[in-house]
Amino acid sequence: QVQLVESGGGSVQAGGSLRLSCAASGRIFRIRAMGWYRQAPEKQRELVARINSADSTRYGTSLKGRFTISKDSAKNTVYLRMNSLKPEDTAVYYCNAEEAYSSGGDYNSYWGQGTQVTVSS
Repeated sequence: QVQLVESGGGSVQAGGSLRLSCAASGRIFRIRAMGWYRQAPEKQRELVARINSADSTRYGTSLKGRFTISKDSAKNTVYLRMNSLKPEDTAVYYCNAEEAYSSGGDYNSYWGQGTQVTVSS
């Protein structure tokens, strides 16, 4: 079982920056990817950014350039740097980890408890 602990959320004014961190712990076989998703009130959860074991990244629509995902594989930790924040970035941000447990591509998906990011205008 993998546990994810997020930190770094909070309130910021538009144009400001925040950095989120998410550390995975527990009985980890192999993390194949980690990422961030967000969910605003009355909206579906959406991809923010994802990074895999080969350091390949993927970003949600229109977020690349303002948001940067990075990782420290030795610490099983992923970071999300968010710059030029806008009120529409307000949401609960969730960390996700994909743990591969077979050579056939099977994996478990784990979620953190979420951290609130509020951007005021």
